[in-house]
Formats: sequence, C-alpha cells, structure tokens
Amino acid sequence: MAEHLASIFGTEKDRVNCPFYFKIGACRHGDRCSRLHNRPTISPTLLLSNMYQRPDMITPGIDAQGQQIEPQKIQEHFEDFYEDIFEELSKFGEIECLNVCDNLADHMIGNVYVQFREEEQAAAAVKALQGRFYSGRPIIVDFSPVTDFREATCRQFEENSCNRGGYCNFMHVKQIGKELRRKLFGQSRRSRRSRSRSQSPSQYFRRDYRDRDYRDRGDYYGSGRRSGDRHGKYENNGGRRRHGSPRRTRSPVREGSEERRARIEQWNREREERHA
Repeated sequence: MAEHLASIFGTEKDRVNCPFYFKIGACRHGDRCSRLHNRPTISPTLLLSNMYQRPDMITPGIDAQGQQIEPQKIQEHFEDFYEDIFEELSKFGEIECLNVCDNLADHMIGNVYVQFREEEQAAAAVKALQGRFYSGRPIIVDFSPVTDFREATCRQFEENSCNRGGYCNFMHVKQIGKELRRKLFGQSRRSRRSRSRSQSPSQYFRRDYRDRDYRDRGDYYGSGRRSGDRHGKYENNGGRRRHGSPRRTRSPVREGSEERRARIEQWNREREERHA
C-alpha cells in the first residue's frame, strides 16, 4: 500500500495531493483547492507571484492608453525587467534558472521562478525580499516545490502548437534574446568564481527601468536611499554568507519525480515533528 501511494504521489491518480501545485508550484484553485498543497520549508527554487507587469496586460498589443505597442517594444520592456531582476537576485547566489511566465490566468500571470544553486542562497533571498516593493507593488515570495522545469513547462507552447493559449495550466516561459542570456548567465558564473567573500554584494541599480525598482514606499529598507535619487543601493548585507557559517549541502540542479516526492515527504515529516 505504501509503495502504491508513493508511486502515485503528485500525479492525477493522487486524490490527496494537488498534482498541479506539485509540478508547477501554482494552482488555479488556490487555497480553495480540494487537494493538499505541500508547501516546502526550504527549496532552491523561489516563486515571486505576479511580479512581471507587461505593458499590454489588459489587451494584448495595446497599452493602458489604448495605443498599439510594437512587439519589439514589448520585448525590450520584458528584457529590461529580466536583466533588472536577474542582477538583484544574483546578489544572493548563483542563479541556475530564471523563468518568467507568459500565461494570462490569474494564478500564473507574471510569475517569476528563480532557481539558485544552493538552498541557503534561496533562503537568504526570501529573507531579504520580505516587505520589499517593486514598481510600487509588494513582492510576494515563497519557496516553490518546482525543481525540474521540464515537467512544469508546456511542450506544445515550445512547439507553437498549444491550443489553450495564455490560459494553459502549464508554464509558457517568455524567452529572452540569446545575446542577453549569454551576457547574464556567463557573467554570473564568472563573477561567482572571482568574487571575494568580504566584498559587499550591493551594487548600484541598473538603469532606472522606467522608474521600476525595489521600493519600500519611497525608501529601501536599511539602504539609506533618499527620495529623488535616480539610482539607489539595496541592503548592504543582502545575500552575503556570514563568515564561518556552515555551507548547506548543494541541491541537485534537476531532480526526477521520485526524488521530489521523497523531498516533499521529508518536508511533511519535519513539519509534523515541529507541531508535535
């Protein structure tokens, strides 16, 4: 019996645990879902819910003033955001993957998934982003059970054949240009190898990104930024590992379904032990 339950964990046959939350980290039913959402207490992957606000959110191709937007301008807007968020999150550790959803459903629109190389880096990012704002909106960040994006993404979308469009329940990952990808991910790996532990990760904010930044109602927490500054600094200690602190075991970059089921079962046991 136990082997059978383990084999169907997180699948459509599992009537207890939500398969969509297990695979994608988001469910259209939210807290009203009839199945359990096993929220991890630690994970290398974070979900920043509804963070990306595309300029044509109301009507595709049309801005809020009713003017048509060229596809090139929409892509430039997205890549500005992507580079902006990548540079901020990379202060906490090496980024293995950064995906932004192009879905239109409420539970997935603008979702940002970031997978760090180590769990402790993700934990540092969660702690630093709590209570922060971006473009005047609060940042909602949580650990995500997603560790293998191959099972979370829509294969039909990648082949330009998804008939559900933006309301598909699997990730439609918005793509950046090859040049930007090479610049960001190549630069991230080089800087991680050369950065000294004593160096502060705080850097000046990249471009004003049309005044979109991590705000705290006008000022950054602990940053000393004054209103009116075009460029502000983030927290001086965001994402830096304390000297002498033990390193956590590295999480695998990709895990299969069985490994992820075992990890979630472990999270559940730890949670039950704490509440016992």
